[in-house]
Amino acid sequence: MRHTEFWARMEAALGAGYARTWAEQHTLTELGSRTAVEALDAGEAPKEVWLAVWQNLGLPLRDK
Repeated sequence: MRHTEFWARMEAALGAGYARTWAEQHTLTELGSRTAVEALDAGEAPKEVWLAVWQNLGLPLRDK
């Protein structure tokens, strides 16, 4: 998964106006208590970050 697909999925799940804010402010235990942005900036694969977001938000299996 590329970063562009990650952000497209974030916007689909949370809306264009909220996705970036959520990713910058919401810490995830699955990512070592980092935010999605921090994890991506640290070099985590976008797919791994997405899976943590997907699980945290309780999104449907089709969005995995």
